Amino acid sequence: MKKIRAAVIGCGIISGMHLDSIAALHEAELVAVCDIREERALEAAKMYHAKSYTDYHEMFENEVLDAVHICLPHYLHTVVAEDAFRAGIHVICEKPMSINYEDAVAAVDLAEQCNVKYAVIFQCRYNTPSILVKERILDGRLGKVKCGRTTLTWYRPNDYYGDSDWKGTWDKEGGGVIINQAIHSIDLANWFIDSTPIEVQSSLHNRNHPNMVVEDTAEGLVKYENGAILSFFAMNNYLRNEPIEIRLLCENGSAILSYDEAVITYNDGTVETVKNQPQKIVSYTGGADYWGTQHAVQIHQFYKALVGIEKLEISGKEALKTQRLICDIYKDCKLKEL
Repeated sequence: MKKIRAAVIGCGIISGMHLDSIAALHEAELVAVCDIREERALEAAKMYHAKSYTDYHEMFENEVLDAVHICLPHYLHTVVAEDAFRAGIHVICEKPMSINYEDAVAAVDLAEQCNVKYAVIFQCRYNTPSILVKERILDGRLGKVKCGRTTLTWYRPNDYYGDSDWKGTWDKEGGGVIINQAIHSIDLANWFIDSTPIEVQSSLHNRNHPNMVVEDTAEGLVKYENGAILSFFAMNNYLRNEPIEIRLLCENGSAILSYDEAVITYNDGTVETVKNQPQKIVSYTGGADYWGTQHAVQIHQFYKALVGIEKLEISGKEALKTQRLICDIYKDCKLKEL
């Protein structure tokens, strides 16, 4: 089978999850990398035996590419994705889709017009606890979610924002703890509930990061069309990254899960537990522990969809559900200065 010719745009820390995954897959061949910082592009190209570029437009012109991985600052996600679509290239992009909802919708529409696939990374859906809870909701053992809550207490020092030219900004990151860190736990809860939000209430604050203008603390409530409600709390002022927690009250029981484990207690008193099973596709050369290990699983699923073996699971259209909710959290607060 002919290998899919792939490239990675953006060679920062998160790119390692993508580069290692491509290198490990039989379906894919990494042919090029691109970063505006030439030294980073050259380093990645040398490590993964690919060609380096500092301009992705030039890369599109010079290389025959089937797919690109976008690992760039948030505000560039849809800009670069749309250029790839116009070039007939499939895209898998890091979260979030965009810093606003309208651009994300436009990107999904363009991908459909260009007849290319568009995937968005939400790797935590592939954690073993997430899969079990979703299965038990769908097979009726847990039944429909009636109420949920998500809690994230992590740590980001001032240098995390001060050393970056885009993090901690409205125009480039699109927000703070919600759009960058809590987006994964909110995505999971929204996926479990699987209904349309009809009301979003939110309160955002900058409690302890004077060198940025976005929120480091957020809480709120989401009401859904099917009657479910979701409460969320997120902040990055704790002095270490604690495990996230999602709690669900369902028709036939309850579930408590993190990225590492899930405990389901049914109304009849029986209990079902599961620990996360790391993927066996690849060992990453870098990356943070709280990213988990499931990037490779989702990336492999993307490539299987490209060759027609499976249907694309987390498409741009699917990811719009979370994008809309994240943007509505910011919209409700009507907050541009903290």
